[in-house]
Amino acid sequence: MNRLPDLATTDVVSLTQAVCDIESVSGTEAALADAVQAALGACPHLEVLRDGDAVIARTHAGRAHRVVVAGHLDTVPIRDNLPVRRQAGAEGEELWGRGTVDMKGGVAVALHLAARLAEPAKDITWIFYDNEEVDGDLNGLGRVARTHPDWLEADFAVLGEPSNGNIEGGCNGTLRAEVRLVGKAAHSARAWMGRNAIHDAADVLARLVAYRPAEIDVEGLRYREGLNAVGITGGVAGNMIPPEATITVNYRFAPDKTPEQAFEHVREVLPGYDLVLTDAAPGARPGLDHPVAQDFVAAVGAVTGGAPSPKYGWTDVARFSALGIPAVNFGPGDPNLAHADDERVPVAQIESAAAALEAWLSGHTTTEERTR
Repeated sequence: MNRLPDLATTDVVSLTQAVCDIESVSGTEAALADAVQAALGACPHLEVLRDGDAVIARTHAGRAHRVVVAGHLDTVPIRDNLPVRRQAGAEGEELWGRGTVDMKGGVAVALHLAARLAEPAKDITWIFYDNEEVDGDLNGLGRVARTHPDWLEADFAVLGEPSNGNIEGGCNGTLRAEVRLVGKAAHSARAWMGRNAIHDAADVLARLVAYRPAEIDVEGLRYREGLNAVGITGGVAGNMIPPEATITVNYRFAPDKTPEQAFEHVREVLPGYDLVLTDAAPGARPGLDHPVAQDFVAAVGAVTGGAPSPKYGWTDVARFSALGIPAVNFGPGDPNLAHADDERVPVAQIESAAAALEAWLSGHTTTEERTR
């Protein structure tokens, strides 16, 4: 049976290594979820709940505010990069292996602090969920939001996704749409009798090449957008003029827009074309004006010296935003190394993330204390 070492007394780097070494590729998180549930269940100050392979632990100290600290347990498939190894790297000592960046470093930080903080300054809901790396319909956080929305109630949320140990506020939204082109089939020896749908894609692609994405300020953070072709299909046989072609476009849009407004913008860029929306997810505004969020920014800044920046990719902070809970991404690891075969995280980032979160949750860096 897989077990985790004592959460409170094991140093957070060794705990990260232990969490990573329990394999939990999406859909196979049960063993790690069992270990997390057992370890948190040994903490008398926590109420522990479970939904499928999502484990939730809550304090009930009667504090004025409740915050969420969340992270997903699953990883992408293993590529000969487990068990984790510890070795010297360009930024000092590093942990190498699957999950060290995305995002078991953040999970280990949360587990360590969940056990240590028996008397936090804020009530805390710790969430460890399944199936983040696969289809959104399977996402464990989304499932909990549907089945137990009361478990997620909070004033502010921190998602431990890799952010190089700095705060990334909110996130861009994303949509995918298909541009469907209709031509006329003909024998390729008599091409003049047909209309080549693949050739008709040239105008669409030219418009996308010429497109200049916007940079948009939202609550003090500047989000960069992007509109790109990400797929193209067409063709029937090697001797036929293709009667159909489809270009899939992906628009990453700033959180000042709804998905409906974003799709309308794609229509404006590609007027007159048959566009079909196939997938869309709203972004999340930063929400850094909330007093609890301001305390968090101060605590992290005191440890890292960094300032908040925008999150360009989509993350589950958008699920919290949809519930009216402002949320940020904050965790150890370079997001550019997520899913890489050489996934690795500096030990110092794990330690500094733990220190910053502990200072904030324990109340050592609050607005009241700073203004005394």
